Amino acid sequence: MTTNRENGSLYTAIDNKVATVEFGHPAGNSFVTELLNRLADEINKLSENKDISVIILRSEGKRAFCGGASFEELTAIGNMEEGKTFFSGFAHVINAMRTCNKVIVGRVQGKTVGGGVGLAAACDYVFASVDASIRLSELTIGIAPLVIAPAVQRKIGTAGLSELSLAPTEWQNAYWAKEKGLFAKVFDSIKEMDKEIDFFTQQLSNYNPEALYKWKKTLWENTEHWDKLLSERAAISGSLVLSEFTVNALSKYKK
Repeated sequence: MTTNRENGSLYTAIDNKVATVEFGHPAGNSFVTELLNRLADEINKLSENKDISVIILRSEGKRAFCGGASFEELTAIGNMEEGKTFFSGFAHVINAMRTCNKVIVGRVQGKTVGGGVGLAAACDYVFASVDASIRLSELTIGIAPLVIAPAVQRKIGTAGLSELSLAPTEWQNAYWAKEKGLFAKVFDSIKEMDKEIDFFTQQLSNYNPEALYKWKKTLWENTEHWDKLLSERAAISGSLVLSEFTVNALSKYKK
């Protein structure tokens, strides 16, 4: 089942020290501002929950993992402040994932675009299905993946980010993403993937919580400046979305 709520849905289930956070939106699991803010708040809350050690981040359904930014909200942006606010939603989520005290395991079951790639990159370990192709399509509408770039670059390097972002109409398959370091494992079926995720997270949750916490902090060293950096990137994105090129490009998607 998938949600039909226009502001999306967000559910958390906790079992055996593992919290599963599932987001959804009727438009290909894309993100509106409210859903981004709810996700950031939920991750921050789970970060302080002493009863869990691991978080699984997943989306609804069997098709797209995440459609990126809501085109409906993008087309409604009327000034720079609104633009910065919208793109700051992705900044808040990535920073919440970065500073979270728990290891975050991503479950990517299908195609992923734009901000969804950033979400996957901000996970500490990612399982994907063979259908999990990725694309950074931002340049096609006159903006750039500025906010998510630090997270993506951290995983796949500058060369990988360049290849992905400068060919915005091309999909890269799940094995390309694994080769570059975005995905840890790729599976032929969702059933097989879910079985492995369950085994992996249960095993991980039985390790010393303090060791997991200290190791995660080590893995994210030298990212302390991201609060300021991603906020600055959100402001630039907010200005780009108002450019004549982008306004014209987005007009094709208006209802």
